[in-house]
Amino acid sequence: MPQMKVSREVWPAKGAFVISRGAKTSAETLLVEVGAGEMRGRGECTPYKRYGESLDSVEAALQGVAAAVEAGAGRAEIQSLLPAGAARNALDCALWDLEAKQAGRRVWDLLGLPEPRPVETAFTLSLGTPDAMGEAARAARAEGRMLLKLKLGGDAFDLARVAAAREASPEARLVVDANEAWDEARYLAFVPAFADLGVALIEQPFPAQADDLLRELPRPTPVYADESCHDRASLARLKGLYDGINVKLDKAGGLTEALALKAEAQAEGFGIMVGCMLAGSLAMAPALILAQGAEFADLDGPLLLAKDRAPGLAYRGAWVGAPEAALWG
Repeated sequence: MPQMKVSREVWPAKGAFVISRGAKTSAETLLVEVGAGEMRGRGECTPYKRYGESLDSVEAALQGVAAAVEAGAGRAEIQSLLPAGAARNALDCALWDLEAKQAGRRVWDLLGLPEPRPVETAFTLSLGTPDAMGEAARAARAEGRMLLKLKLGGDAFDLARVAAAREASPEARLVVDANEAWDEARYLAFVPAFADLGVALIEQPFPAQADDLLRELPRPTPVYADESCHDRASLARLKGLYDGINVKLDKAGGLTEALALKAEAQAEGFGIMVGCMLAGSLAMAPALILAQGAEFADLDGPLLLAKDRAPGLAYRGAWVGAPEAALWG
């Protein structure tokens, strides 16, 4: 019978990672390992306070299903044993990894999919002054990163932040992410100017409970849901409000549900962004499968850390490719 192990890990960030809700100087993650002997599947998650999660609560949830997993519960069973969220994500991805290793195949092969092609990932610029974000955009341009995600603060400086990034990187595609920080007045003030600046995507402008504001507001630039969309149960209420969704493994509860969410959302006409929490390559590896064919990928977590897991994913400029089996899948 398989055994399950849960470990805490801390990955220092490169400086502070700042969004409208606060700053982080490290990624605090949980590593789940399932298997016996040398053949072990691994999955990683990042508990997120915004969703009522902590390292303690997520670890407790995982320990609560350990007996079932060690008795043989697999991916199908854990969908009902755990809710969507970080705990189920780490376990689901570990079980996919274990199944692939036992079969001597890759996860995408088990899914009947081709090997993932490299994807261009957004590179996130932390919230800062307009001058600081302009300098960060200039540095990213010098490294060949031409899809930039700007964290905004919900204050009067947001327009200046975007203008500074555009001036520093004229050819870049820009995504702006307010992390629920705007109100209706800010939206109406910023959105026309952002369209003039060539912003390609606006992510989660309003608090999730205020989504209905979007029903009557203009959307000259596509607006994608992040905090408002977790799993397939989220989709029905988002129709007519958002143009797309940000699918994250830690929100959906693993690759199994995330793939189903992506397929259902595409069938409903939503655009797809595949995003991540602040985490390392083990967390990004399953998301590369998910990111195939998505309009946007935001899988830059390892680029924001002072060090990554070894072996890790190979990031070349703005592009990231499929993982080696030694990492995952």
